[in-house]
Amino acid sequence: MHVIEIMKAVILGIVEGLTEFAPVSSTGHMIIVDDMWLKTQDFLGSSSANTFKIVIQLGSILAVVVVMWKRLLSLIGLYHIEGQTKHHKFNLLHVIVGIIPAGVFGLLLESYIDENLFSIKTVIIGLFIGAIFMMIADKFAWKKPRVTSLDDLTYVQAFQVGLIQCLSLWPGFSRSGSTISGGVLLGLDYRTAADFTFIMAVPIMAGASGVSLLKHYKDINPDDIGFYIVGFISAFIFALLSIKFFLKLISKIKLMPFAIYRIVLAIILTIIVFF
Repeated sequence: MHVIEIMKAVILGIVEGLTEFAPVSSTGHMIIVDDMWLKTQDFLGSSSANTFKIVIQLGSILAVVVVMWKRLLSLIGLYHIEGQTKHHKFNLLHVIVGIIPAGVFGLLLESYIDENLFSIKTVIIGLFIGAIFMMIADKFAWKKPRVTSLDDLTYVQAFQVGLIQCLSLWPGFSRSGSTISGGVLLGLDYRTAADFTFIMAVPIMAGASGVSLLKHYKDINPDDIGFYIVGFISAFIFALLSIKFFLKLISKIKLMPFAIYRIVLAIILTIIVFF
């Protein structure tokens, strides 16, 4: 593997790690960095390049597991969170209820989305509309949130956040952007909405990535294994840093800076592609 290929794998891992869980749309950034600039499909092949993106996404998922390990283990009864009681406890059912809507709609619409919505134009629309939604969430966020901890979250609220998460099926809208905004509008504080978003992302992304990898693992050329490993490690490291940084800051900076960034990104994409 040449140095230039190593650098490409590192760069793509960085982009994936930094953008997967921030409300800025990793899809939009991958289009700019890979499809328009690095063009890994030119030397990996189209199918293998897509498989590579699935592999580095698994690196980002692993980062969530590392950061949220206590909460994740508590869901299956292997760890006790201080302050939890039997009647006041975030549990696995909250996660299941939260992921059902996107899971159902995702399966029903998968073919349509893949065939019709994965284009630069739709991503630009998703970036812009998602930014507006985030601004609305900031504007109408509860001054005194009803839910300040995952253990205060009801099953109804978990399902409602899950319904709003369906907006992220539109490429460019952003999973974290939709769920955090939706959670804030429903009365969750920013940190709790972010925590719930990241925990829900583990089964959703792991399941989707795992299925895709099983379908396309034959596209991986043994000569490119090093490229995949470098990208995976890069995505893991930078997702780890991104998640920790984001969770510390979200309650202070809220969603407006990310919304403004998304609009700027949408404008840049529009200029690059259509002018």
